[in-house]
Amino acid sequence: MDQLEQLLDILHLEDLRNEIHPSIFDENEEYDMLIIRLPLIAKKLDAVSMGFVFLPGNSYLYNRKKQAFEALEGRFDGPYNAINTAMDQVLKSFTGYQNKIEEMEELLYEDRSTTAFMTNWLDFKRDILRVERILLRASITVKEVISYYEEDEDFPVNSYADLHEHMDRTMRAATLQLAKLDYLYSFYNVRTNEKMNKMIYMLTIISAIFLPLNLVVGFFGMNTSGLPFADGTVGTLKAVTLMVSLMLLTSLIIYKWRHKVEKSS
Repeated sequence: MDQLEQLLDILHLEDLRNEIHPSIFDENEEYDMLIIRLPLIAKKLDAVSMGFVFLPGNSYLYNRKKQAFEALEGRFDGPYNAINTAMDQVLKSFTGYQNKIEEMEELLYEDRSTTAFMTNWLDFKRDILRVERILLRASITVKEVISYYEEDEDFPVNSYADLHEHMDRTMRAATLQLAKLDYLYSFYNVRTNEKMNKMIYMLTIISAIFLPLNLVVGFFGMNTSGLPFADGTVGTLKAVTLMVSLMLLTSLIIYKWRHKVEKSS
């Protein structure tokens, strides 16, 4: 394989060795280079770049662990099989995101969303945006390969077109999940604002009821002479009766106001 490394441009060789290189297709007179980067969905989202070199009669995969080229079966079939196997894994593993988002959606509809909703939402949003971005670049690159080789009799156009369709399908699914996440975020905000408004409304009612009582308590608590009910043995009872009457009057006013508002709406 030393001859192959000598054949390659030094910059292309560096690209093949780069583990995070984005998808790219480069045509040359003596060889063509293809790098496909796909999302790797396991316990956490990662990405893997696979580098291929097309020669007139065969093709090679660059093994980064061994830092060496491995000959593939067939000029086009070998790269297709390697990319298609990785793409099938992406298709299967992406359903994990769909299931988790559906579960989060059901919990939200049932008003059982946890305090970790925003943390999960941000994680899903970040990962799926990255999946969409990586697949978009890979899809464009595969389309370039198809356009370049489609006139070659040995090129399996249908196989690579099917591979391109798988990438587009997963990318569309990612776009759909992003739209669903945006909808869930809006729904979550509406729910949260509604609960906050109810809480503020209840605090306002409580404040409106107890404000007159605080006024009465403050008035009778002044350290001055001549206060009402200060003389006699039933002064405290009269003061309590006054406060209860004010509380009932305030409650009645609030009730009529609420009834009027609900009736007008």
